[in-house]
Amino acid sequence: MSVWLPSAPCTAPRCLAGPAPTVAGPRRAVRYAALLSVMMCGVLLSPVAGAFPAGLRDRLTARWSRALVAALGVRVRITGGDAERTAAGALVVANHVSWLDIPLIAAARPGRMLAKAEIAHYPVLGRLAARGGTLFVDRARLRALPGTVGEIASVLRTGRTVVAFPEGSTWCGRRHGRFRNAVFQAALDASAPVQPVAVRYRLLDRSPTAVPAFIGEDTLLTSVRRVARSRGLVAELVLLPRIPAGAYPDRRALARAAHTAVRGVAEGLRGDWGVPGDPHPGDLHPGEVADRRVADVRVTDGRAGISGPDRVLT
Repeated sequence: MSVWLPSAPCTAPRCLAGPAPTVAGPRRAVRYAALLSVMMCGVLLSPVAGAFPAGLRDRLTARWSRALVAALGVRVRITGGDAERTAAGALVVANHVSWLDIPLIAAARPGRMLAKAEIAHYPVLGRLAARGGTLFVDRARLRALPGTVGEIASVLRTGRTVVAFPEGSTWCGRRHGRFRNAVFQAALDASAPVQPVAVRYRLLDRSPTAVPAFIGEDTLLTSVRRVARSRGLVAELVLLPRIPAGAYPDRRALARAAHTAVRGVAEGLRGDWGVPGDPHPGDLHPGEVADRRVADVRVTDGRAGISGPDRVLT
């Protein structure tokens, strides 16, 4: 397996074990209908949205993404200072749990997404992604990587935001993979800041859940159905302090710093899973070194110690 084709050891039978609260059939039907309506609006508007100025297009993308998440009954809590939400372009990097991460981040930090080339061939979603300016990377062609990095750097130089998931694969949320270095070279080349973002999922009683995880042999339809039938699902997005351009000398150190910041918040739920110290298949290699130079993010009882208002979207 190529190093550019990482995979997570998470599987649905293990990581999704245990009962989860669900809604009744009629409510599920309403959610499916709402989801279909939002998707159709996106399909109809996407051909003309490309002609809009970037700022307007980003605002429309954010609103559409919020509507998509709301259609599935997911509540969203975004934590972080307003400056992190409104500042100019940056390379936004986040841990990856679910396909749901994409509209969640687009609702808070809209920008051009970096996605695997296979998504371009998805029915409906592929067309929407392409029209939305998604940057596709062919992970099976390692020789194409420098060109992709150059394309990302070019977008960053224009002041636009690029969103990437450097783990390269989805994980269940109990553990996370390391951030791959390649995409961070684009930030160095463009002298752009890096915006770490932590994604995590809870239920209304604040207990962590892996229900939205898109892992193992899951199909997209299976994962969507699991989210649509869930009750009290809350998505938490933590916008962490930016890493300024030039703060680290090379892509490896920059990737490690961003990963440390995100992991500290995303794994702040570890003790809440009820199995402290549980040897999960997604544990990182013991020899992996963490760079603590951005350890100004404190985690207490699973909450990030970041000042700024919470914003709840329903």
